[in-house]
Amino acid sequence: MKNLKGTLILLLTAMIWGVAFVAQSEGMKNVEPFTFNGIRSIIGGITLLPVVFFMSRKKGAVHTGTKKDLWLGGILCGILLGCASSLQQIGISLGATSGKAGFITALYIIIVPLFQLFSGKKLSLKIISAIILATAGMYFLCMSKDSMSLSTAEIYIFACAILFSLHILVIDHFSPKVNGVAMSCIQFFVAGSLCTVCMFLFENPDISNILKAYIPILYAGVLSCGVAYTLQIIGQKHTPPALASIVMSLESVFAALGGWVLLGQKMSSREILGAVLMLVAIISAQLPQGFIRSLFSKKQG
Repeated sequence: MKNLKGTLILLLTAMIWGVAFVAQSEGMKNVEPFTFNGIRSIIGGITLLPVVFFMSRKKGAVHTGTKKDLWLGGILCGILLGCASSLQQIGISLGATSGKAGFITALYIIIVPLFQLFSGKKLSLKIISAIILATAGMYFLCMSKDSMSLSTAEIYIFACAILFSLHILVIDHFSPKVNGVAMSCIQFFVAGSLCTVCMFLFENPDISNILKAYIPILYAGVLSCGVAYTLQIIGQKHTPPALASIVMSLESVFAALGGWVLLGQKMSSREILGAVLMLVAIISAQLPQGFIRSLFSKKQG
């Protein structure tokens, strides 16, 4: 269970992101996508500045990378995050349901391993089985029997899933080398700057509407950005990309639970089945190689 520490951190990340779907949907009632993402990202960066300052004064942390690695990683992550979160927010604003948005976004669970296969990396049978289980779980959790086609809104969110997959892989490359909190801080200011430029180019930001959406914006900025994306970078230091994508895909489960607790939405038996399948996928991915086979061999003995 050498990946347990990273898994628990990424599990908390998924929980925060899942509830963020509620905040994003509520925020869209008052502000437009680039406005929402620009402000939330800048807030996320500001939230981390005191943490970065404190950590910079603390001795003992060893990082193998250079300042160039830190800034390159932060800028690349910021560009991908800004583009991906904006595509997701546009999709939600165009009417994509939270269920489909959660399912399509979490398709990085398939896209990340595919990218790894193309780069020549092999996946264990355990991880492949967990991916299949989790994908089936997301299907039952998020997709209804009657609605299978993709709308324009959902195509935006599929593009977002591709960019989030690249974001995971970029983090996997840079996070072991650099200060994860500092890289996260840089990515938010980069993402926030990109979204703010787009806000003034394509939208009409209104301060009164922004103030009406202050609770969703603060949640998305402080928790979803400042806390969760930083936890993602720290968690991925201890977790391979394929396993990380499986754990983080639980945001779909937490999105459904968040809708149930905060908005009074009920979970059907189909959705409960999906959540259970995803939980089984996470647990099976954590089991040591050959664990199940050893159980059967002990019983036979």
